[in-house]
Amino acid sequence: MWAVIRLVFWMLVLVLTLSFFGISIQAIVDSPAGRANFSYIAQLFTQAWQWLTHLL
Repeated sequence: MWAVIRLVFWMLVLVLTLSFFGISIQAIVDSPAGRANFSYIAQLFTQAWQWLTHLL
């Protein structure tokens, strides 16, 4: 339970820090580079998951 509370706390700190420096999460996600990066990460996670399931 404490791990979840710590995770939420640090995510809040991260969002506040980004806001302080004027960085918009929405602008990052909506940008073409952001979409390409998220797509690449999703592909890596999919490949890793398939590799792990074949090991078991």
